[in-house]
Amino acid sequence: MVTSDQRRRQLAREKYERQQRRREEARRRTRRLTLAITSAVAVVAVIVGATYLATSGDDDKDKTDAAASQSPSAEASPSPTEEAKPEPAMKIDKKAKYTMSLKTSQGDIAFTMDASKTPHTTNSFKSLADKKFFDGTKCHRLTTENIFVLQCGDPKGDSSGGPGYTIPDENLTALGKADSKGDVVYRAGTVAMANTGQPHTGGSQFFLVYKDSKLPPTYTPFGTMDEKSLKIVETVGKAGVEGGGPDGAPKKAVNISKLTVDKV
Repeated sequence: MVTSDQRRRQLAREKYERQQRRREEARRRTRRLTLAITSAVAVVAVIVGATYLATSGDDDKDKTDAAASQSPSAEASPSPTEEAKPEPAMKIDKKAKYTMSLKTSQGDIAFTMDASKTPHTTNSFKSLADKKFFDGTKCHRLTTENIFVLQCGDPKGDSSGGPGYTIPDENLTALGKADSKGDVVYRAGTVAMANTGQPHTGGSQFFLVYKDSKLPPTYTPFGTMDEKSLKIVETVGKAGVEGGGPDGAPKKAVNISKLTVDKV
């Protein structure tokens, strides 16, 4: 017999999957439109006009998809990539460990990354941190029902921002074998990559798990917070979401003044 809690999880998962499909379709339309507009510059006015009409129609659909994707969900929000840039050249020591440190308005948060297990993820964060990509950003999303995560790393602050490139998934078997529902437990203290719901679509957004949460093993786990850092995120989680909902901006604002990545 399915319990009410299991049913809620199932409905949340189904809603999340629908949102990811809509978001992915919107991204594909945007790419097609960008190519169409670029090509239209070199063609006759009649084709330019037709392209404009096609663009306007898709823009209306994109607005609908964007509104739908902002609805509360039970999963970590994805980080869609708007530009097809290459990921940073590999410059880290793949055998070393690196510490990511966040100076935030709620206190310092830190964790260690093992480059031997997540070289692309570690290298990307090192590259972005050195460029001060995260400085002055905020942890824009908190979830307090079914899953319990604080999400950061979006320069836009609305779950849609990223570095303009994607990195491959890594270390996906680290959390063990999935259960009958396809989930594994992301233990409190885990730090993992957010993505679009499709393979290999991580960007700059990541989430901090402050209470054991069941999720599909499709989010790269790349660090574990120390006890002090976990308590800070737990405090943010206990304060809840602005407006009292289960998903949205945290009531206790977490502003990142500086993020660094250093070799241990």
